[in-house]
Amino acid sequence: MVRKNLIANFLGQGWSALMSFAFVPVYIKYLGLEAYGLIGLFALMQSWLSLLDVGMTPTLGREMARFSGGTESVQSIRDLLRTFELITAGIAVLIAGGVSLGSNWMATHWIQAKDLSTPMVSQAFAIIGLVLALRFVEGIYRSSIVGLQKQVLFNTINSGLATLRAVGAVAILVWVSPTIEAYFQWHAVISIVSVMILGLYTYRSLPSAQRPAKFSLIALKRVWRFAGGMLAIAILALLLTQVDKILLSNLLSLSKFGQYTLASTLALTIFVAINPICQAVYPRLCEFNAGNNQNGLINTYHQSAQLVSIVAGTTAIMLIMFGEPILRIWTQNPTLAHDVAPLLRLLVLGNLLNSLNWIPYQTQLAYGWTSLSVKINIVAIGFVVPAILFVTPRFGAFGAAWVWSALNAGYLFLGVHFMYKKILKNERIKWYFNDICLPLAAPFAVSVLFYGLSANWLAGSLFDCVFLALAYFSMFTSSVIASGSIRNLVSGFISRLRS
Repeated sequence: MVRKNLIANFLGQGWSALMSFAFVPVYIKYLGLEAYGLIGLFALMQSWLSLLDVGMTPTLGREMARFSGGTESVQSIRDLLRTFELITAGIAVLIAGGVSLGSNWMATHWIQAKDLSTPMVSQAFAIIGLVLALRFVEGIYRSSIVGLQKQVLFNTINSGLATLRAVGAVAILVWVSPTIEAYFQWHAVISIVSVMILGLYTYRSLPSAQRPAKFSLIALKRVWRFAGGMLAIAILALLLTQVDKILLSNLLSLSKFGQYTLASTLALTIFVAINPICQAVYPRLCEFNAGNNQNGLINTYHQSAQLVSIVAGTTAIMLIMFGEPILRIWTQNPTLAHDVAPLLRLLVLGNLLNSLNWIPYQTQLAYGWTSLSVKINIVAIGFVVPAILFVTPRFGAFGAAWVWSALNAGYLFLGVHFMYKKILKNERIKWYFNDICLPLAAPFAVSVLFYGLSANWLAGSLFDCVFLALAYFSMFTSSVIASGSIRNLVSGFISRLRS
């Protein structure tokens, strides 16, 4: 099941990512860099408003996975879903109303727009509020379907919705109205459709119960401890990861913030690349822990950690070494690519270090252990927030990016040790050497070779594409060969094909 879900996640989320990234140059062309900065602010607001989720989404996903493992009854899981639905609907109404009421203040007092009028920005924020509310409700159903390990179904639906969202937005901008309001109006329409479809398939994926689902305080009491831990982690993680964007959105002009958003968007490909792995593996880790299958959990842990290092490491090294030509091909704007590339490298480095911690973190959640992340993040905030407040006014986006990289280096080399003192006690050295060092060293060595060749060979866009594709394939292959567990899986798969 993990293999099938993993393939479905890579195909589905890869397509969704393509839809998100491919049309960014079109958005900038028709909307302008300032309006694209508003799209960046929309993503920032979505991150912060996820706090109102109060841990419901990850909790529901975990409980659905436990239900798949036979530890929950049909009636209890349906009651939990209905309880979270009602709470989410109430919060969504508050989100839409609150953002709409504050739209004029945000347009006049928060952002620094030059080309966009205040009424236009205010109206855009009002529509953003509706989209945020609908996306908030979507999260409940997305988490449920993933937790039930219906990930082929989920990715099929998600890919279709992503295509409608992206292609439809381009069509609206080109043939209807090239305005930021029209862009978000289309997103609101697709979000309404998404809630309806995802909700329908969530209930179809659950067996029938003896009675209709209802709001249940008993269901809340059963999961409140884990949900509270997830809420604390979410609050602290947002403080650590989003403070820079909040400060920069206020300190920089909207066009400069648009450049930062562009670099951040491309750097997010690291997380987009590994999210299919974690989404497929996490329910499996929950099942193994619930069934006390320690050997299965350890094998899955190392295989998935190596796969994360292969995918994230190859992608990150590629962006660090060849960020400018990639940006040039993507944006078709050499000046913009030259300006954004140095910032991109720093953000990618931080995201790579962060991604290497994902499998240990998912394993902690599978054990129901949230307190470690809470404690580590509290300590980190004591360092990171003052650092960002100090460097951002002085060094701008580059200072904030350096702090982000330093934070994640601390997680990788210091924070994770506390996990290995309690769980997977004998797996630390294997994780560092086999799961991280070897899968990263091989593609880095290959990238140095290709970088030396690129100084004389990179000339035109078509040749750039061929050269970069060859470099990525060579780096990825070398990383697979250097990763024992994944190499053995690939060898076994090839042998079965031959037989």
